[in-house]
Amino acid sequence: MSRAPKPLPLTTTQARQIWLHAQRLDQRAPFGEGAQAAAAAVAHLGYVQIDTINVIERCHHHILFSRIPSYRRADLRHAQSIDKTVFEYWTHALSYVPANDFRFFLPAMREHRREGHKWFAAVKPADTRKVMRLLRTGPLTIRDIDDDVLVEKEHLWQSRKPSKRALQLAFYTGAVTISERQGMLKTYELTTRHFGWDRLPKPAPASEITAYLLDRALRSQGVVSLDSVCHLDAPSKKPVARLIASRVRRGELVPVAIEGAGKQEHWASPAALEPHEVSPDLVHILSPFDPLIIQRKRTNLIFGYNHLFEAYVPKAKRKLGYFALPVLVGDEIVAALDLKTDRQNKKLLMQKWTWVGQGRKTAGRKELKRVIEEELDRFERFQLAE
Repeated sequence: MSRAPKPLPLTTTQARQIWLHAQRLDQRAPFGEGAQAAAAAVAHLGYVQIDTINVIERCHHHILFSRIPSYRRADLRHAQSIDKTVFEYWTHALSYVPANDFRFFLPAMREHRREGHKWFAAVKPADTRKVMRLLRTGPLTIRDIDDDVLVEKEHLWQSRKPSKRALQLAFYTGAVTISERQGMLKTYELTTRHFGWDRLPKPAPASEITAYLLDRALRSQGVVSLDSVCHLDAPSKKPVARLIASRVRRGELVPVAIEGAGKQEHWASPAALEPHEVSPDLVHILSPFDPLIIQRKRTNLIFGYNHLFEAYVPKAKRKLGYFALPVLVGDEIVAALDLKTDRQNKKLLMQKWTWVGQGRKTAGRKELKRVIEEELDRFERFQLAE
């Protein structure tokens, strides 16, 4: 019986550079420009999270802007509504996902169809029949339905409109998709009509879904752990662990030991371990929902930065601010900026600037502040663009 290979040691600096390369944050314009760039970024990352908070630009636009310098909001709208290269569905949260990956989500859609969704248990068959009847005549938004009798909420984020609940359930089952967004106003459409399909694709088998989850993480993270592959998806851990072990035996993956990780195991493909130096001139003001930040423990391990999301923390107890944005300079997170876009007066407001990590050192801070402020000017123009 062959002995398991000894893990290859990695410093946190090496792990950072591998992850930044996988996230394409080590290049100025890795995806080009326009709607094709937006679709290519979503395809490479695997998903781009959607969130409603808009104290600055919503995170799906912000994440793409961080990787596409010329990004415009219309690019994502074009990819979703015209090219139809991305669609919305649930990953660890509501996200934009590559349309080519649709079949990997069909088993979850079928499960919702069989069992309903716990948040939408109160949806009545009559409500579903009503919205499906309306959809057969064409796409619609919730504003197109004005005859609902409002009901009490059963969940904090639930709508009081029975039709909206029915549309959301139909979305989870895959019967309808979101064909367009204007801000957070969604246009619903029959999935088959939106994509021009006669019927839904054939669902991917469980083994292919497991491989999809692992490959997606390897592509966008470089070095992975079981937790990072299965973020908020505990049921997938056992099959993913078996697949990792199989690939290690075949030499397709190698175990690595990241400095400070203790007993937590990590793996990478041999090609991902090639050195990737990051230009110290690159500056990114990141969303708190960016893939580099959203897995807090991983970010803390590799970057030594523990991000605090304090939008729901009482003001007196906040340390970084209501909606702090981590600042990446080269391969270090050096600051967290609590910003707010004042759209009426057309300016970006600095609520709080907190130095973190290497940014706490006074040596070289003047130059560090200068390059961050240059990026803030560009960030402000993006925030205020129509």
